[in-house]
Amino acid sequence: MRRGWLPALGLAAAAATVGAMLVIAPANAAGGVSATFSKGSDWGTGYEGKYTIANGSGSTLPSWTVEFDLPSGAKISSLWDGSYTASGQHVTVKNTWNGNVANGGSASFGFNVAYSGSYVAPSNCKLNGGSCSAGGTPPTTTTPPTTTPPTTTTPPPAGGRGAPYLYLGWGNPPSPQTVMSATGIKWFTMAFVNASGGCNPAWDSSRPLQGSADADAIAQIKAAGGQVVPSFGGWSGNKLGPNCSTSAALAGAYQQVINAYGLKAIDIDIENSDEFENEAVQDRILGALKIVKQNNPGIQTILTFGTSTTGPNYYGNRLIDQSKALGANVDVYTIMPFDFGGGADMYASTVSAANGLRDKLKSTFGWSDATAYAHLGISGMNGLSDQQELTSVSTWTQITNWAKANKIARLAFWSVNRDRGCPGGGVQSTCSGIAQNDWDFTKVTAGF
Repeated sequence: MRRGWLPALGLAAAAATVGAMLVIAPANAAGGVSATFSKGSDWGTGYEGKYTIANGSGSTLPSWTVEFDLPSGAKISSLWDGSYTASGQHVTVKNTWNGNVANGGSASFGFNVAYSGSYVAPSNCKLNGGSCSAGGTPPTTTTPPTTTPPTTTTPPPAGGRGAPYLYLGWGNPPSPQTVMSATGIKWFTMAFVNASGGCNPAWDSSRPLQGSADADAIAQIKAAGGQVVPSFGGWSGNKLGPNCSTSAALAGAYQQVINAYGLKAIDIDIENSDEFENEAVQDRILGALKIVKQNNPGIQTILTFGTSTTGPNYYGNRLIDQSKALGANVDVYTIMPFDFGGGADMYASTVSAANGLRDKLKSTFGWSDATAYAHLGISGMNGLSDQQELTSVSTWTQITNWAKANKIARLAFWSVNRDRGCPGGGVQSTCSGIAQNDWDFTKVTAGF
């Protein structure tokens, strides 16, 4: 990915609320729905566990809740592919992106448990209030009438599914409330948090986390019922990845931003030779994200990086492989399908790149197509890219419809600042370079 002008043009997105479930199916409907525990590696003071929810009920299971008890002295240290709460030794886990389980299908969540003494498996498992064993006793709680079929929309991940980039550092930044009112968009990806004086986070390395234009914009967005995903990194600038000497220090910098805004998601836009093409920094970032997941149950972590027209390049493939090897538990892998050095058909090139990422996620993690798409994001560039590739409003609508049909996790573009018309204007920070109405791309993205 190459972006030769002001701080680069291409990044990532996250997740708006999808419709609520109308009915939670009984855990043990005809044919059986079950939750089965399996134990992975054990290092003496902790172990990796997994629950797999299998649906043999004959109909779609629209959401799930698994409850279990840990023995005295044991506790969850991290959990992925679900959100959890703990009351003493009782743990309750609810689906995030993976709640919609088709008949004959399955979903799972994993977790690490810290313990002392001897290993004892979790006990007293319940699935949607009933037995975790297929064919067991159904829950006794009353469920709503089923005259209306339950929705089969996949529940959203923790962040926003459609979240275009908004940048306060250039490009005549618009009022976020004006854009929200005109388009219905609820989430923004805010660019960029970088390093100020070593391993200290600041907007563009200079604007403080509080008392800045960025903080004011975030307050406006939240006051209007929206949310934000701060993005760390980008193409240019002094970044935290190379400046923080350890994963723990880098996680501490991320944590400052999480605490400042009460975040549900963060985006690491890993680019250029200082981060993306630096293997030590790649590993440092992945280690930091692992710590962030451990310390912030339920937060969504997003990696955003460049791509070829056929999928991730060497460094993208390495990033994915290492995320598994290091146990980073990354939620969403987002590609930036532009600046290909070609790509005249931006719809076809974007789909090809996304499916290349899908196949890499499948081969690395053993996921199905649907699960891989549920961990996949697209961050395009509206109008003209740095290399004059053209993504029109109609093309972006095609891409959005494809993203919706395949239920991917994230959709973004660079940027709201540029979501204004200037036909023949070339690549600019304040407009798209093409003929369009103000906020056309944002309106399309709001429908994702």
